Amino acid sequence: MTCNRPLAYICLVLNFKGEKPEESGMVFKIQAQNKNGQFRGTVSQNIAINAPITTLWKTVGNYTGLAEWIVDVKKTESISKIKNDFGAVRDITFADNSHVIECAVGWKDEQYLSYIATSGLPLDGYHATISISQKGKSCQVTWESFLISQDSEKKKFSEFMEFMDSFYSKSLERLKEKIEKAN
Repeated sequence: MTCNRPLAYICLVLNFKGEKPEESGMVFKIQAQNKNGQFRGTVSQNIAINAPITTLWKTVGNYTGLAEWIVDVKKTESISKIKNDFGAVRDITFADNSHVIECAVGWKDEQYLSYIATSGLPLDGYHATISISQKGKSCQVTWESFLISQDSEKKKFSEFMEFMDSFYSKSLERLKEKIEKAN
């Protein structure tokens, strides 16, 4: 299995530069509406975790280890020959048995991983990056995404972005709890 999104789409999302999250908390913003009525928006969450980057990366960089820290993930399976690097493809099964297929499109060990959803989300575009930076004895973990709505229903898109904001927040809290408990 390989990523099946057109190269132009991948280049578009990789060149997107969203707003940087504040020191703590979230940034959630519907940015614009295109001529077709679709909306684009960003969601960002970050958290400080008391652990070295190497410890955090063992969990965050495990591309199929999402069930360890992501809310409502039942299992994640690799569906490509590439495992923990750009080009890796994963099939995520959630608690409600829904599936999302994601492809890693950017990867730098102990710094960040970027991915796109190729199916399973109610969106025409989804690109996210999880990054880690050392801040003294702790690390800042940031999860930010760029989303494009499927249609022109602003309320529906806004509700989905609120869901994603909460999903990111709860998942980062679980990551913090897991890492700091073991550290």
